[in-house]
Amino acid sequence: MPKTGNLFRAFLPVALGVATFTQTIAQVGVGTKPAKGAEVLFDGSRKMLDEKWTYWQGPRLAATLPIKWQIEKDPAGPGTVVNTNDPAAAGGKYGSADIVTKETFRDFRLHIEFYISKPGGNSGVYLQNRYEIQVLDGDTTSHGLAAIINETPSPYYAYNGVGKWNAYDILFRAARFKDGKRTEPAMVTMYFNGKKVHKNHKISQVWGGPNSGIDGGNDGGKGITDTPGGLKLQAEGHDVLYRNIWIQKQDIKEANTDF
Repeated sequence: MPKTGNLFRAFLPVALGVATFTQTIAQVGVGTKPAKGAEVLFDGSRKMLDEKWTYWQGPRLAATLPIKWQIEKDPAGPGTVVNTNDPAAAGGKYGSADIVTKETFRDFRLHIEFYISKPGGNSGVYLQNRYEIQVLDGDTTSHGLAAIINETPSPYYAYNGVGKWNAYDILFRAARFKDGKRTEPAMVTMYFNGKKVHKNHKISQVWGGPNSGIDGGNDGGKGITDTPGGLKLQAEGHDVLYRNIWIQKQDIKEANTDF
């Protein structure tokens, strides 16, 4: 399929009588601009970081506001980025200085770009502050880079590597409930640097315990509740950078997140 820079764009000619039209399927990858109606969650500015994010009030929280994540010059592009290396997370104490959006979400399309500065760099992207999409250089296991943590293999083949920008494009459907009981698990489809790596994957639980995210301490992570959650980014004491984060709210009726 044709590419324009780092943007993945597929065009399908479709016959309708004697007329034809062109359908744009997906635009994904590093540098992708916000979709129509999307909300920008981080534009590189300190102002937006403070306005839209806060520390997650989890059981291991050790940081205090204002957010200590630093705004830095983009090492491989124009503009500025945010560095996750909060001093409170030194030694890899996840949950001690993670940041989460003040706004919460159910179904959504997400775009986020990350840059791992050094080998072994570690962070994580948490959908609804529950389900982790791993950011971890060097790990190709189900706990590794771009895995839906502990549920899928790492699609490491799609990684651009240390010292380069990478992008996750995600369509997420929240779990469904009836009378307080989960009737359908959460579901996700994801592109990693323009390659579709997960399709309609059903997420069974929250992993990592109570320090990981919402519901992590409920029934070993299996006690998912009908509560929307924010987008959370993990501090692990590493120089992992983020930029170009936007989200578009959705209402996905059917259990299908493929795009």
